[in-house]
Amino acid sequence: MKKNLLIYSLAGLMFTALGAFAAIQTQAPDPEPVVATLLAQQLKDPAGQAQSLARFKGKPMIVNFWATWCAPCVKEMPELSGLAAELAPKGVQVLGIGIDSPSNIREFLVKTKVSYPIFVAGLEGTELSRQFGNKQGGLPFTVLVGADGKVRKTYLGALKFEQLRADLAAL
Repeated sequence: MKKNLLIYSLAGLMFTALGAFAAIQTQAPDPEPVVATLLAQQLKDPAGQAQSLARFKGKPMIVNFWATWCAPCVKEMPELSGLAAELAPKGVQVLGIGIDSPSNIREFLVKTKVSYPIFVAGLEGTELSRQFGNKQGGLPFTVLVGADGKVRKTYLGALKFEQLRADLAAL
């Protein structure tokens, strides 16, 4: 009986050590190359025209992943739009990456005015947000990027604008 207990205990310790080692080896991907990948892309605007995102290189950015069917996304858009207008003279760019169909986004934007560029990424946008660290694939998901192209912070769920403003001030 003691021999079996010792064997089971050793096996348990071995599996715990292997699990810890695997967790250390599978750290989250570095999000900085994702910024370069994003800026190297051409995404379509709601009218279907391909737009180069390279024009935003060197600017601090707030990249907001959203969808028309996401209630928290829709709720935060007016405040995010106001923030975009306020920050534009300071060189901060807000970008909306729609994880939805082009037709849904076009219809949505007819009813909801937004002061920042919106791009259509479709379901591929979910994978892009995961590359930024959104492991759950939840929406809204927002990324604060410095002018140097480094990810400063990510936000999963509805934005807390007072926190976002404090993080922007720290840029």
